[in-house]
Order: sequence, then C-alpha cells, then structure tokens
Amino acid sequence: MDIKILVSTHKPYIMPKDVSLYLPIQVGYDEVSEHFGYQGDNIGDNISYKHRYYSDLSAVYWGWKNLNVEYMGSCHYRRYFVSKKPKYNDDKFFRYILNREELEKLLTKCPVIVAKKRHYYIETIEEHFKHTHESSDFDLLRTVIAEISPEYLKAFENVAKSTSAHLFNTFIMRKDYVDSFCAFMFPILFEVEKRVDFSGRTEFESRTCGYLAEFLLDTWIIKNKIDYQEVELRVLDGENKFRKAVAMIRSKMLGEKYDKSF
Repeated sequence: MDIKILVSTHKPYIMPKDVSLYLPIQVGYDEVSEHFGYQGDNIGDNISYKHRYYSDLSAVYWGWKNLNVEYMGSCHYRRYFVSKKPKYNDDKFFRYILNREELEKLLTKCPVIVAKKRHYYIETIEEHFKHTHESSDFDLLRTVIAEISPEYLKAFENVAKSTSAHLFNTFIMRKDYVDSFCAFMFPILFEVEKRVDFSGRTEFESRTCGYLAEFLLDTWIIKNKIDYQEVELRVLDGENKFRKAVAMIRSKMLGEKYDKSF
C-alpha cells in the first residue's frame, strides 16, 4: 500500500524514523523565518499563508492537493495513532505508533481510521465549544453549512447535540475518501473565514477555523454513512488530563476560556 501520514509541526521535534510512511510537515512555512529541514506546507496549491487561522489543517490541505498516494493520514508531532503492543527496537519514543504492517492490516479491513471519540459527559459539543471559544463562531459555522451545504445540516446538528466526537483533525483514509471529506470541509471553512473579524483576537482565538473543523469530520461521516474504525490517539510525551478537566469545568462554570493545546 502507498501510505503517507503527515506529521504537522511548528517546531523542531523528534520524528519517526520511517520517512517513507511518516512525512513531517512544517506548517505556516511562509509565515516564519526559521525552517527546520521538514517539508513545507507552502509548495504547490497551498494555504500556508492562512496557517494562523487553520492550524494543522494547512498540512491537510497541502496533502490533499499535492500528494498522489493511495492512503493519506494526518497526525501531530505529539499525537499519533498507536497500537496496544509495543515494537521492541531502539526507537523507544515511537515504540507504540502504528507501523506499515499494522496499518496495512487495519486498512484492509476498513479504509477509514479515526481517533477514538473524546467524551465530555457534562456538556454537548456545542456547549463545550461555546464555553472555550468565541460562541458566535459556532453559530456562524451552522449558518454557513445551511447556506452552502444544507444537505449536511441535519448531520451537523446531531454532532452539535452529542457529548462526544472524533477530534483533533486526525485520520487515515483512502485518498478518495480524503478527497470527498476535504471537498466538503474546506469550502465551508473558507466562507467562515471570510465572515470572521480576526482583529483583536489572540493567537489561540484566531485558530477558530482549525477548531471548528473538528466537528466537520463526524458531520461528513454521518451524512455519507461512512464505515470507519477507531484507533487510540496518544500524546507520546504525556498529557495533563487532570489540568484539562479542571480547565473544562472552570470554562463551564466560570466562563473562562482556555487553550486546549496544553
């Protein structure tokens, strides 16, 4: 299988050794003066110059438009799809990430892999976004979907009312599925971008198109009745889940915004 998994990063970091499978992408390449020797997201058809609004999606867009592969995936320099059994080799940091053999077995069973759902329990997806971001952005997303992709609105409302979702803009799919998903997602986000006033926003608040995109994967899956399989997505250098939980509760109870990246 011809598989390429994009590893988006904005800084130098330890990367998987199998470069035939995992391709590091420096996002926002055109916006910075320091480059790290990774593939830039600014070659060919690209939105590198919009990275500040789209976050890791500038890598997804680059791969969609410029890679000729059978399967394409998206993960982050800290977050990877992992297996339950470790590979015993000298690459200890990446001992659990999926290797080519494991991926081929999974993709033979089903051509779409997504992360296991994240559950919020105490609030819906819509409520969570509005407690942690500019609430009007979510309403704008709903408006844009109704205007340019109304056939997806019912599926989006199902996602909005749910208390769980496949998040982080991560996936591994056969390329025709990537084409379908991106052709649905990006026109919606481009229209949202046109209507958002970014002046005065912090760096975190400006990445709203990237955060809103997290809800479009499930919307696309539900509307098109896509068969998928879930695989664990793990932060390899650790994740402070307690801090995240406290921050989420404070955002709900006190209206405090927080950066979900910590």
